[in-house]
Amino acid sequence: MKYRLVELKVNDDHRGSLVALEGNKEIPFAIKRVFYIYGNKELQPRAGHANHNNELFLICLNGSCRITVDDGRNREKYILCQPQQGLYVDSNVWVEIDGFTSSCVLLALASKAYTEEDYIEDYEEFKRIVR
Repeated sequence: MKYRLVELKVNDDHRGSLVALEGNKEIPFAIKRVFYIYGNKELQPRAGHANHNNELFLICLNGSCRITVDDGRNREKYILCQPQQGLYVDSNVWVEIDGFTSSCVLLALASKAYTEEDYIEDYEEFKRIVR
């Protein structure tokens, strides 16, 4: 499947909880880029694009948001609201993010460094590519 919700292993003890992540282990690719979204002004939607060659793993560390993924055949919505859950998104999957709570911190782990050429920002073009 081109996207899937993943339950991450939580290590709990009397001090609290810890989730450890390693590339090519819990994250199904080598991590080349890390970024996060927070303080979303006026709760504006984000993303609205796909990537030709980049895979993503998204984790909502605080608050919640809604992520819509579309592989050209199926379109699904996920609410990320637990730091022990991640959403894996393969390349050539359209991603839209909205429904941010004011406290939302969304962590993104990426398989590639940023290049503008990797982005598909027109939905009609995306549909032509994936069909």
